[in-house]
Amino acid sequence: MLRLYDVELSSRLLLGTARYPSPAVLADAVRHSKAEIVTVSLRRETAGGKSGGAFFELIRELGVRVLPNTAGCHSVSEAVLTAKMARDVFKTNWIKLELIGHQDTLQPDVFQLVEAARILSDDGFEVFPYTTEDLIVGERLLEAGCKVLMPWCAPIGSAMGPQNIPGLRAMRAEFPYTPLIVDAGIGRPSHATTVMELGFDAVLLNTAVASAQDPILMADAFARGIEAGHTAYLAGMLEPRDMAVPSTPVIGKGVFA
Repeated sequence: MLRLYDVELSSRLLLGTARYPSPAVLADAVRHSKAEIVTVSLRRETAGGKSGGAFFELIRELGVRVLPNTAGCHSVSEAVLTAKMARDVFKTNWIKLELIGHQDTLQPDVFQLVEAARILSDDGFEVFPYTTEDLIVGERLLEAGCKVLMPWCAPIGSAMGPQNIPGLRAMRAEFPYTPLIVDAGIGRPSHATTVMELGFDAVLLNTAVASAQDPILMADAFARGIEAGHTAYLAGMLEPRDMAVPSTPVIGKGVFA
């Protein structure tokens, strides 16, 4: 079981809700993924004067837990205000905290991120911070009140997969008791399997499923890949070796002259 802020979950896949071809495809993808948490951007769904009412009602009908996010925010004040609005709309203290610092890579501004995390945690929010694999930033976020860390493995929507496996492995070792969710950059089920084999607790993704030719089939593939990686980590995998090792024992083998 996955435990996030005192909530127990069976699924280790968190699914985003943007860019799907239609609401019906989104709903089917969520069901096939067996995800129990979906992320929703309040700013995106209410942009341009849209009320977002029909979309939000669809999400409620799926019977999943909503993790609102502050996507599109570039300052502490923007993020805090968006989080408070999301709490009013979705009646949850959960918030995925995004504070973008670089327009090209969409890398988080970790300095503002820590400040916003502290403000929101003090206000009763349960914060899921989108961060980098930097260990010092991770420590500061935990000190600010976060009980979950969500490091990227590549830029948002890039589909490049894990770019710094040693860094991700070090983060797992540094925070052995903190739930770690890889967020951003996953493009293929094999990428998700890889990070789960490193011991991460879950994966959050959106574009890789929503933009697939068959989002429903891809959602199922990711669910299977994540489960396989987690199971392999628990089983204890054979580590790479520098030399060949025969699988058939040679000790005690008969010798014929």
